[in-house]
Formats: sequence, C-alpha cells, structure tokens
Amino acid sequence: ISNVFVVQIQKGQDIEKVAEEIRKELMRKYKDKDAFQVFTPEQLLKQIKSILGTIELVLVVIAGISIVVGSIGIMNSMFTSVLERTNDIGVMRAVGASKNNVLFLFLIESGFIGLLGGTIGIILGVSFAYFTQYILSLTGSNLLSVQVSISLILFSLFFSVLVGIISGLVPAFRAASLPPVEALRYE
Repeated sequence: ISNVFVVQIQKGQDIEKVAEEIRKELMRKYKDKDAFQVFTPEQLLKQIKSILGTIELVLVVIAGISIVVGSIGIMNSMFTSVLERTNDIGVMRAVGASKNNVLFLFLIESGFIGLLGGTIGIILGVSFAYFTQYILSLTGSNLLSVQVSISLILFSLFFSVLVGIISGLVPAFRAASLPPVEALRYE
C-alpha cells in the first residue's frame, strides 16, 4: 500500500529547500530512505521527458523500418507494373515515345503511389494521436496535447512522394531501356 502526499508551497519559497526539509522529516520518521520518495515538479518533468525521449526513439525506428518496407513495396509494385505493361511500353516506343517519356511516366506513377501511402499514413497517424489524447483526457490527464502542423504534413507528403520516386527509379529505368522490338514481342 502506498500513500501519496501532494504539497503545495507558498509563493516565493524555494522548492528544492522545501523538498529537502520534507526528506529530512520523513527520514526521521521512517529511518529508511527507500521507504519514501520526494519529487519536485522539475524532477517529474525530467522523468517524463526521459520516457517521452525513449518513446520518440522507438517511434523513429518504427518509422525508419516502415519507410524501408514501403519503398520495397513500391519498387516491387513498379517492377510488376513494368512486366505487365511491357507490350504497352513497346507500343508507346514504336509510335514515338522517347525513353524519357517512358521514364517520366513510371516515375509519376511511383510518386503517386508514395503520395497515396503518405496520405493514408498521415490520416492514420493524426487520428491515432487525437484518439490517444481523447483517451487520456477521459482519465483526467492533460499530459498530451496534439498539435497538427501544416508544414509537417506538407513535408511528410513531399517526403512520401520523394520516397516513391526514388523507389521507382530502378523499375522506371528498366522500362525506359526496353528495346521497342523486344517489348512488342513480349507476351
């Protein structure tokens, strides 16, 4: 069984001095420094920041893994798209489309896939953040305040498109370098 005491000090008093006096008084009563703990708001804030720092690191690692998996997925989709449309690529090249036209076409497609994935990710992330804030507010805690930054959303969308384009580079180069005659023969 644990007891918690919240002490409010008068204005103008030094928090650290009051905390030390409380420690001394509790030590006299319990004679065991492990029997109690005295926290100041600064110490609690430091602990919360430490916990949030660890959570932030875990989220960054998860985001990094998600980016790698997403880019591999986009690359795989683009390779499949190139294979499925090899004949179409041959027709486009035969009627005058340049290698750059084909390259550009597939890069736009991969960028669009990245944009779509980024949009879905932003919607899910913001929804989860607001849901978490709502659940915490039900417990009476105002510890978490969600603020959505438009600049962060725009950067995320830009980054998603960039990851999509980079992931589609190899398949797009492969599509652009297909000889028209070979591509037309492909079934």
